[in-house]
Amino acid sequence: MKQLESHFETLIGGQLPLNLYEPVHYVLTQGGKRIRPYLVMQANELFGGNPKTVLYPAAAFEMLHNFTLIHDDIMDNAPLRRGKPTVYKKWNSSIAILAGDALATMAFQELLKTPCSSETLIEMCRLFARTSVEICEGQQYDLDFETADSVSKEAYLDMIRLKTAVMLAGCLKAGALHASAAAADCNRIYDFGINLGMAFQLQDDILDVYGDKALFGKVCGGDIRDNKKTYLYIVALEKADEAQRAKLQHYFGSTDFDFQEKYNAVKAIFDALEIKKETEQVMQSYVDKAIAQLVLIHSDSPAKETLHNLTLKLCNRNQ
Repeated sequence: MKQLESHFETLIGGQLPLNLYEPVHYVLTQGGKRIRPYLVMQANELFGGNPKTVLYPAAAFEMLHNFTLIHDDIMDNAPLRRGKPTVYKKWNSSIAILAGDALATMAFQELLKTPCSSETLIEMCRLFARTSVEICEGQQYDLDFETADSVSKEAYLDMIRLKTAVMLAGCLKAGALHASAAAADCNRIYDFGINLGMAFQLQDDILDVYGDKALFGKVCGGDIRDNKKTYLYIVALEKADEAQRAKLQHYFGSTDFDFQEKYNAVKAIFDALEIKKETEQVMQSYVDKAIAQLVLIHSDSPAKETLHNLTLKLCNRNQ
């Protein structure tokens, strides 16, 4: 990852206009978990690819991810990201939108630098473009759900597949493509990523309610504040008695509540119905599916065990 950090420093440093590139530099150099580029690199290693040239698709996917965060934070009115002010809070929404737009295009430019065959590059670009569009589809569904009268568990799971899982799957497949892996293995590592992403997002939903703000890096209860119909809320609505259901619908019918009051009331219902436990069980089912796909891949690389351990770590994290 040190090579990636250095790459971002040289990629952005000193460019003009400052109000465009300073926010880009700010978001790219905040660190974070760097899960996306790490997955690109591990999949590349899994199939014996060049560890030097994989830097370009790894950087491209991390840049795409950070573009989505800049815009997501505006839509979610999120004040913190990674424990620091979000881009629109530090500058303003107009600058943040433009910086995000620039970052998305710069990500594609970065991908095009990859020294590989034209066939591989075209395939990676198709994957990158499809992933970008699917993430936007998922984000729109997420916004639509905020004002929907009801959302099914199936609709919610499909939304997080688009919003979160396809990015992790795309990263893994990009690394496999870069390493010239067989088509069957590219599909297996993609399916592994989908299931990993589903589990990752469900854990994120749990942390939004039950996480430690100091470790989580952003305000807990943001989904409740914004009336996001997460898996926890959907299951709670199904299991609630008449009084609990009425209270949930009351609080999720408006954002005009004292935040702490709303958060405490909703969390109390989740606790009474053991929603955290049920969501953790669903999350674990996706972890199991992810590991099952990984087992099918024939590789003696240490990256296989690394990806197995990473799956367990990501789905038991506290931040």
